[in-house]
Amino acid sequence: MTNINLNGNATTTDQTNVLDLLTSLEMTQGRFAVEIDGNLVPKSRLADTLITEGMNIEVVQAVGGG
Repeated sequence: MTNINLNGNATTTDQTNVLDLLTSLEMTQGRFAVEIDGNLVPKSRLADTLITEGMNIEVVQAVGGG
């Protein structure tokens, strides 16, 4: 298990990459953006981005409306 911060909350995961983590938490529906340790990461690189101890992940979901 790896300790990370996800959207400001301490959590542990047994997932090895960011895409698998977000998919398991149902955070990949619709439009979303991911920032890891202060850097915006393209969706195309999430599967290649390995989860490391203490990683800070912020996920923002786009919400429609007007």
